[in-house]
Amino acid sequence: MSDFKVDYQTNPSLYRHWSLSVDGEVATLSLDIQEDGGILPGYKLKLNSYDLGVDIELHDALQRVRFEHPEVRSVIVTSLKDRIFCSGANIFMLGLSTHAWKVNFCKFTNETRNGIEDSSRHSGLKFVAAVNGACAGGGYELALACDEIVLVDDRSSSVSLPEVPLLGVLPGTGGLTRVTDKRHVRHDHADIFCTSVEGVRGQRAVDWRLVDAIAKPAQFAEVVAKHVKQLPAHSKRAGAAAKGQGVALKPLHKTASADSLHYEHVTVAIDRAKRTATLTVSAPKAAVPHTLEAIHQAGDTWYPLQMARELDDAILHLRTNELDIGTWLLKTSGDAALALQSDAVLVQHQDHWLVNETIGLLRRTLARLDVSSRSLFALIDEGACFAGTLAELAFCADRAYMLDLPGNEHAPHITLSELNMGYFPMVNHQSRLQRRFYEETAPLEAVRAAIGKPLDAQQALALGLVTAAPDDIDWADELRIAIEERAAMSPDSLTGLEANLRFSQKESMETRIFGRLSAWQNWIFNRPNAVGDKGALKVYGKGEKAAFDLNRV
Repeated sequence: MSDFKVDYQTNPSLYRHWSLSVDGEVATLSLDIQEDGGILPGYKLKLNSYDLGVDIELHDALQRVRFEHPEVRSVIVTSLKDRIFCSGANIFMLGLSTHAWKVNFCKFTNETRNGIEDSSRHSGLKFVAAVNGACAGGGYELALACDEIVLVDDRSSSVSLPEVPLLGVLPGTGGLTRVTDKRHVRHDHADIFCTSVEGVRGQRAVDWRLVDAIAKPAQFAEVVAKHVKQLPAHSKRAGAAAKGQGVALKPLHKTASADSLHYEHVTVAIDRAKRTATLTVSAPKAAVPHTLEAIHQAGDTWYPLQMARELDDAILHLRTNELDIGTWLLKTSGDAALALQSDAVLVQHQDHWLVNETIGLLRRTLARLDVSSRSLFALIDEGACFAGTLAELAFCADRAYMLDLPGNEHAPHITLSELNMGYFPMVNHQSRLQRRFYEETAPLEAVRAAIGKPLDAQQALALGLVTAAPDDIDWADELRIAIEERAAMSPDSLTGLEANLRFSQKESMETRIFGRLSAWQNWIFNRPNAVGDKGALKVYGKGEKAAFDLNRV
């Protein structure tokens, strides 16, 4: 598995497991997983069980609904297999996987499902899970990410989260958290539900708030349609009038070598000896189109859309394929005036569906950076362009170093725009500046007053926007020491440290999923009760009984 590189780019012509159809303002995503279509060999994807490859297709399909089908205001998620909705993550895949693969798989599936809820919250793109058969584990977690769940009432189909009794692990894609935080299932009912293999069906599923409605097979499609019709009343999506006006998402132009990635606006350079990756994001090379007509004509080459897609792909590549590269150095380049002009266009047209979806993609991409288990250092040196949206990279970072060159025309600057003031909230629903200043009024008012002003190193330091401002004499040595010290520390403790400091104040459903639930799952994934030779995850399907260490830890 270590030599295998995951490519997160795909398109509908390459899908093996999902199909996407559009009928007016309603899209249908149908799951029909091919048993022999695993992303890696050694297991079969039976009973509509999924692996990373299935979720890469889902992520791509969601992007195409967002950008290629502006007429769509509701999405039905269902299955094409008879009496099976989805049985969740493939257990044999998990049993064969390394710890890192399991964790990265769970994180990506979490982000994809969080993205469903993000689109519902910010775009009014609503989702209905049409659960037309058995729905277990990660299959129910996919349904939970939708706005409403309709379960077929055929006397056999149920919803379940059987991971604890069957596998000795937790539901890994937010199931425990969504059952409580989102669906408000009473905790004693949730306790029974999450420790039972057979699940809950029929009216009890409605009574316990596990689903929103049930319907007999003959009325199932009608009831699903009714729920779909009721949902999109406050959608920011364009609706039927925009049919045919979507933006086709063509493959990214990416050049990869053993130690680098090159896109048009993003580059990645890996230093394996230092265990660092330098991600450089460039500003637009020319003024971006500023009328809606011109933005549509630019399509997927429109700078903020293309840059966000490239950065997202680079983050996913590094996270999955470069496990030993523990420190990411975040840099920018280009003309700040052009970066700020791009931001102004986003603010001006933010209510238009395409601009709103582009802001959403930037928001989710920056959030993906926040939850990556890598040390993030922003380097603001000569030629840097930390302006507006690009300045968010510095605010994502664990530390930001800014070169101090007083009186030098080449001195770097930070320039804030309106987009830094809450357009890209983190998964705890705070802006990064609110997180930085604990929502204290005085520092936030000071940075708001500085919008549009190029701030040199001392000004940025005084406002609290950077960590340190070495001069050109100390710059190289200070960075070298900081990077070498980071590389010498335990990656495990750094992951825990960074996650706790980055999300230090406010809890949300998402932070509970990424922080509390994921942390427990990562620990359980290492324990012999789950993954030992006689652990539940290892012996599943072999006719053997798991042997548990009965000490409670």
